[in-house]
Amino acid sequence: MPALASHRKPRTRGRTTPAVGLTTVALASVTLLSTQSATAAPAEPKPSIEEVQKKVDALYRQAGTATQQYNKAKAASAEQRSKVDALLEAAAKRADKLNETRRELGSYAAAQYRGGSIAPTATFFLADDPQSYFDQDQLMARMTSRQQKAVADFRTQQKEAAAKRAEATKSLETLTASQASLRTSKQQVQTKLTEARTLLSQLTAEEKARLAELERKKEAEAERKADELARQQAEKEKAAADEAPKTNTGSGTGTGSGSGYSSKAEKVLAFARAQIGKPYVWGATGPSSYDCSGLTQAAWKAAGVDLPRTTWDQVKVGTRVSTANLRPGDLVFFYDDISHVGIYKGGGMMIHAPKPGANVREESIYYMPIYGSVRPS
Repeated sequence: MPALASHRKPRTRGRTTPAVGLTTVALASVTLLSTQSATAAPAEPKPSIEEVQKKVDALYRQAGTATQQYNKAKAASAEQRSKVDALLEAAAKRADKLNETRRELGSYAAAQYRGGSIAPTATFFLADDPQSYFDQDQLMARMTSRQQKAVADFRTQQKEAAAKRAEATKSLETLTASQASLRTSKQQVQTKLTEARTLLSQLTAEEKARLAELERKKEAEAERKADELARQQAEKEKAAADEAPKTNTGSGTGTGSGSGYSSKAEKVLAFARAQIGKPYVWGATGPSSYDCSGLTQAAWKAAGVDLPRTTWDQVKVGTRVSTANLRPGDLVFFYDDISHVGIYKGGGMMIHAPKPGANVREESIYYMPIYGSVRPS
């Protein structure tokens, strides 16, 4: 018997559409990622060592400026605190005097009351607010001259006490503002120093070595310039000595005032040398650590001269001198914002408290850009 033909449709091998769809999606994803990679902004290049050096120097300089702002705010806060304390003490004394006069008026009122005097007079003396009675001419006419003087004194003292209280309140507001400025400056210093330390901590050992080499080159160039200044100053001094009258038998080479300055400068430099090796700490004035203006202030105080606290105020004290005419003891200021200062020791060198992480040391005055110099006395 012949086999019957099958009427079933042939089986398909499978649906290919989903596979094609998945492949298309995959290809599209790869293409999209490739496009994004090609169009994405390139990674920021790592800064060169020279750029790191400039950035760190800038941060330390900014920290130095913020330190001077901190010093200024701290000095202002201390001064304002003293003023407030004095005003509060004065206000308390005024209040005591006012109370004493009030008691005296009270005794007059009590005496009138006991003596059966006119009641309004006693009412005036015993009133909590006698001001409403002050302008009553009829009442004043009934008082003795001594009583009238007591009332006049009371009125004067009331006004003075109110004025002192108002002045003290205003000074307290100023003190609060100074303290707020102090906190802001402190935060600015800490922020800049943290940025500098973070930047340095990210360097590799090789990069740190290269940075150190750059610093050595910078120091060498600064010392070369210092040597040149020393040579020029020595030649100038020799020429001045050769031109001096042969009959001059004095042991000194300068005028009386010059000799006096030299004596002070010796004390200044003796003090400064004794601080070499002590750490720089921003806001510090000694004796275990200093910032730049704290060191200059303490050194000149050792010579009997009181300098202001900040570089911005110290640069205004004394006589301006050129770099070529610097003498030991002079103050040399740096940067356009006058945020650093050192003590000239001669030979193009200075003693200064450099920056956080460094100690008080001798260094060429050409290590930083010079703003100007001052002879304090």
